[in-house]
Amino acid sequence: MFAAERRQLILEMVRANGAVSLRELARVVQTSEVTVRRDVRALEAEGLLDRRHGGAVLPGGLTRESGFPQKSHLATAEKTAIADLAASLVEEGEAIVVGAGTTTQELARRLARVPGLTVVTNSLLVAQALAHANRVEVVMTGGTLRGSNYALVGSGAEQSLQGLRVSRAFLSGSGLTAERGLSTSNMLSASVDRALVQAAAEVVVLADHTKLGTDTMFQTVPTDVITRLVTDEPPGHDDRAATELQALADQGVQITVAGTGAGGEGVPPGRQPRRDVPLPGQRRSHVPGAGPQLRSAASLGDQQGTGERARVADLRRR
Repeated sequence: MFAAERRQLILEMVRANGAVSLRELARVVQTSEVTVRRDVRALEAEGLLDRRHGGAVLPGGLTRESGFPQKSHLATAEKTAIADLAASLVEEGEAIVVGAGTTTQELARRLARVPGLTVVTNSLLVAQALAHANRVEVVMTGGTLRGSNYALVGSGAEQSLQGLRVSRAFLSGSGLTAERGLSTSNMLSASVDRALVQAAAEVVVLADHTKLGTDTMFQTVPTDVITRLVTDEPPGHDDRAATELQALADQGVQITVAGTGAGGEGVPPGRQPRRDVPLPGQRRSHVPGAGPQLRSAASLGDQQGTGERARVADLRRR
């Protein structure tokens, strides 16, 4: 394929999806990531797209949201590793909320093995992944179905979360920066995610390295509210991703990095190698007793735990 043909195909993919990883671009155009990176630089010089950590996005800095079919094929190995590690944070008998997204869908598939768990979600995909888990109780919010990501949004979803109290919220999004925190491209999705955050004592963000440094229109979780980020190891050449991780760490976010490849050799099934980077800053801790047995979203407020968000100090530096 000639360079002009490659670059036209790359441009069409970015326009169709909003954001595409270099790995995916290289696979589609059947060339190396080095060649694709050179093509992306040339297209950026023409103002046709913007480079981001390990990928390319629409120009202007505020990317639009990709549809579920496109998202489900991006960074699949990274999402799997992140989901494996995030699932290890969940304890028996907990009550948690899980937001919409392809990474949280992967998490839900692993949560099916956690006994006594209660999962509150506005995602049909998360609910479907847990539908046959006989030891997990699933509570769906109300709301209006948003077909592009199979999530319930709107005032019905937000009202059903009022008064809810759980130990942790697991959320994904379209972008994550140290300056603005987690963001998404859809106003309705952002509003529901904010309601999910209000229900939790701790907020765990699941984001692969391609989302680091990407900023989108609607903020969902400010950086100072994020307790932990679970991500994958950025490629060695991706200095911008490493810089963004350090900036998040400097603001007190605890960073947990999952291995995605050969580093998993010798690791027991269902476990991924992990590297915690806890940093200074006061974060909220697990709330004892915040995991009641729930029956419906409307009744959750009557069963909230007695603990409040605690602060944790003395975290180790990287």
